[in-house]
Amino acid sequence: MASWLPDTLFEIVGQGPAPSKDYYQLLVTRSQIIFRWWKISLRSEYRTAKPGEVKESHVDFLENSHLQVQVALIFGAKIIEYVLNLCQGKFDFLERLSDSLLLCIISYLDLEDIARLSQTSRKFAKLCMCDTLWEQIVQSACDTITPDMRALAEDIGWKEMFFTNRLQLQLQLHRRKQKLTSHRGAEPALGTRPPAHRPAGAVEARQAQLLSASLP
Repeated sequence: MASWLPDTLFEIVGQGPAPSKDYYQLLVTRSQIIFRWWKISLRSEYRTAKPGEVKESHVDFLENSHLQVQVALIFGAKIIEYVLNLCQGKFDFLERLSDSLLLCIISYLDLEDIARLSQTSRKFAKLCMCDTLWEQIVQSACDTITPDMRALAEDIGWKEMFFTNRLQLQLQLHRRKQKLTSHRGAEPALGTRPPAHRPAGAVEARQAQLLSASLP
């Protein structure tokens, strides 16, 4: 499983707590913790200060309480907790799977589980709301997907379509057909010519000629 992991497991940058203006970077690789800092100051004694860097193995970082406190002060308690878990080999493999594979897995969950999963992280919230997932769910729930149903889903979204009851769905499909039919009926047929414009009185004069010709 560890072979699935990229070389860089986690990276974060941030500014030190006020009044400090210094910038920091924390990088967690598969084998090291890299902590970098840049001194930001207008004072003359710091103008030539070079960026600093500390590299430690995961084991050494777990034993370095001083560095852990620094990381916690700059990035917060949740970040240091997450980094400590990474150093202990507690990797979040699920988060690192491809979106296509995750969507396939999520599509087999119950609706309640999908709702709970969407609250765990921004990534899963996005995946649990995407049309690709709900298209798979609708296809598994329906025997067939007609072209009209697919067109309607493109208009309102697959999730909205899934939660629409059958009667409302039939009504929306019927309205969509009527709208398309009326729109097509309003358009002139291809190859037809509009009626020729005749000057006022021309029609009446022609009718009079025909009438006089028919009289004995």
